[in-house]
Amino acid sequence: MILPTDFISETQALLGDEYRQLEVAFQSDSPVSIRLNPAKRLKSLSADIVGWCNTGYYLPERLTFTFDPLFHAGAYYVQEASSMFLEQAIKTYVEKSVKCLDLCAAPGGKSTHLLTALPSGSLLVSNEVVKSRSYILSENSTKWGNPHTIVTNNSPKEIGTLTHFFDIIVADVPCSGEGMFRKDPESIKEWSSDNVMLCASRQRRIIHDSWNALKPGGILIYSTCTYNLEENEENIHYIINELGAEALSIPIKEEWKITGPLKYSHPVYRFFPHKTKGEGFFLSILRKKEDGISPYRKKQKKEKGKAKNIIPADIYNWLQQSEDYQLEIKEHTITAFPQLFADDFQAIAAQLQIVSSGISIGEIKGKDILPNHSLAMSTAFNQTAFHVVDLNWDDAIKYLKKETIILPDDDIPKGYVLVRYKNYPLGFVKHLGNRANNLYPQEWRIRTGYLPDKIKCLEYNPSCK
Repeated sequence: MILPTDFISETQALLGDEYRQLEVAFQSDSPVSIRLNPAKRLKSLSADIVGWCNTGYYLPERLTFTFDPLFHAGAYYVQEASSMFLEQAIKTYVEKSVKCLDLCAAPGGKSTHLLTALPSGSLLVSNEVVKSRSYILSENSTKWGNPHTIVTNNSPKEIGTLTHFFDIIVADVPCSGEGMFRKDPESIKEWSSDNVMLCASRQRRIIHDSWNALKPGGILIYSTCTYNLEENEENIHYIINELGAEALSIPIKEEWKITGPLKYSHPVYRFFPHKTKGEGFFLSILRKKEDGISPYRKKQKKEKGKAKNIIPADIYNWLQQSEDYQLEIKEHTITAFPQLFADDFQAIAAQLQIVSSGISIGEIKGKDILPNHSLAMSTAFNQTAFHVVDLNWDDAIKYLKKETIILPDDDIPKGYVLVRYKNYPLGFVKHLGNRANNLYPQEWRIRTGYLPDKIKCLEYNPSCK
């Protein structure tokens, strides 16, 4: 690994004699880590646990995640271990249900983590400014299955129009990526001192533009995957001085070997790969001062002269506890959103561009209702509403490639059938008698034609075939 000369000199100045240990760590393999989805029954694993995350595990080797149906079913998420430290910030300062914003959320690692870590009854808004990446975020959020979420595609300045709306803002801001040098050597080519300064300036602008959306007394969780002072301590110092925030501390364990501040005295938490088992990461928590300004309130417009479409009664049976959801028909699509957040949804929809929200239940096609893949992924899905077929690994992969599959049972009734792998829903097919139409989303399918000689999956065995 050939590192930029400026990076070496600047990081040596930061670490002193310790820098050599960092260079040695760069030559070692990156640890492989995943985070389980306890809402989908995966609650523990026979592997080393990530100390700062109850659902995080280090794997002894990298799996062929593309060919693991449980990965596609949202049973777990592949995430770098250091970034799972977010959980400690939530545990320390969030005790009751909140409205939380994941500001720079794609591809979805921290959003799916928040959906697990936040107290029950919380609402998560996951935002991504780049439109193409917002669809990836929506896909990963959908697979995780928690319906208490909205995915948006807006700039931080547009987010800021929601005055004092959020209790928590998580800002994992775009950075120079020094912490990813070992995991992604291509990131080294993109690094420069000028880019560090550009990133630091952009990070301050992102926080400044979105600051208005945080309630007085609310919490900002700021993080990067880089080492330098400019994008970390200097920006925290800026937020404290310019925006009047208060830096907060997190109780940590000595064995985690987390590094504290390298400049100023504000409590911050930095991960170095020569000390902690993970990649480079930085996190700080800041509280917005109380200023007595009233929170955001959006006046709801009354709809006049619009007759509400009637939802077919059978559709309510597709959800567990359907009374907890507000069902609507939007452009031939039946959607469900938690009643608890109905007013919040209207306020967000009036200001922001929504990519997805709650559960897309099904699409109306004439007299037929085509169940949506979002329904199959949701933890609110009532699986007993459909005939179920469990697939073996080979057929599950064919399904995920959106290839034709032959259902194994001759007695399967015609109509929509839920297909599963090891009892985890994968999606729907339409059984026509002599064949089954594969309804897996075209844009989500496994595209590669390459099949490794040895398939390694999660399900308690090094080979899932």
